[in-house]
Amino acid sequence: MQNFLELCRNRRSIRTYTNQAVEPDKLDRILQCALMSPSGKRLNPWKFYVLTDEAMLRKLAGCRTYGSQMFQTAMAAVVVALDASLTDTWQSDGAIAAHNILLAAEDEGLGACWCQIYQREGAEELVREVAGVEEGFTVLCVISLGYKNEERKQYDLAKLAYDKVIKV
Repeated sequence: MQNFLELCRNRRSIRTYTNQAVEPDKLDRILQCALMSPSGKRLNPWKFYVLTDEAMLRKLAGCRTYGSQMFQTAMAAVVVALDASLTDTWQSDGAIAAHNILLAAEDEGLGACWCQIYQREGAEELVREVAGVEEGFTVLCVISLGYKNEERKQYDLAKLAYDKVIKV
């Protein structure tokens, strides 16, 4: 287990994966982290659709013209869908949960990448069909998961955009 700063430094978007299956216990721990995510008024407006079927994953690769190619090699994916009628903070709640999934995947030794679905023309319809997302839920994103088949350098702390931090 890494300390949190190292976890954040090492978490990078991974878009190519090996053909090794993601173990169910790792998926379970990742989903536990998603379910513990903070949400406004603790309404938990989300549902997480977990896909491990390769044919379904490969179909997801066509949900966008660009930016969904990682599903060609992903061995799992989590669709983050939310009930927008429950709260006006649904997008924030979903983004926090998705980020917990990304960090938990890194902590489990997996690669992951966020694929934006919300307001991307035609993307939501395909994801809904593939994952069976129920009516009344909006798909925010799909996160690809798998064992990394690419190496990315960790963030260099000296090169962070410290000018974006305003201390008052």
